[in-house]
Amino acid sequence: MAKPTSKMSSLPSPEDVFQVTLSNGITVLARSNFNSPSISMGGYLPAGAIFENDEKLGLADFVASMLMRGTQTRTFDEIYNELETTGAGMGFDSGVHNTSFGGRALVEDLPLLLKLLAESLQTPIFPKDEVERLRAQLLTGLALRAQDTSDMADLVYDRMLYEGHPYGRPTDGFVETVQSITRKDMEKFHRLHFGPRGMVIAIVGAIHPKKAVEEVERVLGGWQVPGQVEAPPLPPLKPVRKTLKSHHTIEGKSQSDLVVGAMGPRRKDFDYMAASLGNSVLGQFGMMGRIGNVVREKSGLAYYAYSSLHSGVGPGSWEVNAGVNPANLKKALGLIEMELRRFVKNGVTKNELADSQANYIGRLPLSLESNGGMVNALLNIYRYDLGMDYYQRYASLVRSVTRAEVLEVARKYIDPDRLVIATAGP
Repeated sequence: MAKPTSKMSSLPSPEDVFQVTLSNGITVLARSNFNSPSISMGGYLPAGAIFENDEKLGLADFVASMLMRGTQTRTFDEIYNELETTGAGMGFDSGVHNTSFGGRALVEDLPLLLKLLAESLQTPIFPKDEVERLRAQLLTGLALRAQDTSDMADLVYDRMLYEGHPYGRPTDGFVETVQSITRKDMEKFHRLHFGPRGMVIAIVGAIHPKKAVEEVERVLGGWQVPGQVEAPPLPPLKPVRKTLKSHHTIEGKSQSDLVVGAMGPRRKDFDYMAASLGNSVLGQFGMMGRIGNVVREKSGLAYYAYSSLHSGVGPGSWEVNAGVNPANLKKALGLIEMELRRFVKNGVTKNELADSQANYIGRLPLSLESNGGMVNALLNIYRYDLGMDYYQRYASLVRSVTRAEVLEVARKYIDPDRLVIATAGP
């Protein structure tokens, strides 16, 4: 392992990232940055919504949001007072596969941060009054979601694209499922799914990597959960055979939102980079790419219009989102479909690809400038098994993508005759 110095490359590499798996299964990734007196911490463990049944949707999210609301040794107020008096911060979130966490503090307060993390993960007590207070907040959030045209279009789109698949279910659940969740459900979910096996934690900042690992081992190295349940494998996703359309009516709205898309690559797929660069041209670069130019700039039909590529462990989604005047909904959909047909017929121009490649390479160092950005990069490298030298190879990976590869990947995933089209509005 290289000695950390201020001249260290801004890009992580196998030489400067210290990686250790503790005896109980926790993987620690650590990298020093002595240009800042602080540290950032982030990580995840396999305790996500994939373990829920349809009757208890939102359980993983509820549990993650309860972890810091009281433990066997501290109350909700005591946890947050400790963080605030040191200027530190910490929080939890959840998704389909994982419950994730993040935090930041001055380097001398890392032991406190890790102690609070360990207590929240190992000994939450789900106080009854806090459960009901949080439930009221979650139900308010779901009521707001039901009136949000963008959120509801996303919900309908996911349900159609991922029919019968865990990705098709909202991780925040529904009103009736959140109302049905009990403290016993939370305690059981925590007992079965929270444990050290499969947990990953990354620490970046003004600390020697070996010292960071020692700190993690001191507070979490003894954690054992013999009955920790393995996540079920993702089921296969049924391909879309024809264009699917669905409209969710919300009366009294002055805006309609739409999502048009298809299945996309997984993050680890060999053609992900070509798809990502193609997506940049389609609906990201400059003023939201070609989609933004055609639908928003030239035609004035949309408040916003862009495309995005959502890729993770399982099958991704390649989609176009737009918000429009309800009177322009049909016309906007027509223009988007026409642009997608042009994209899969002709691909991208030499200049469009070159501009996006330069943008990707140029913005990388900025994304890794902060400790938090570096933590996210290390976690992504590990989660998607990209190789610890991924960012050393990144520029050449980006530059090596050709126009032919972008065209091929566009045709592989986007079939204008087999799209999923979700709309929400009046």
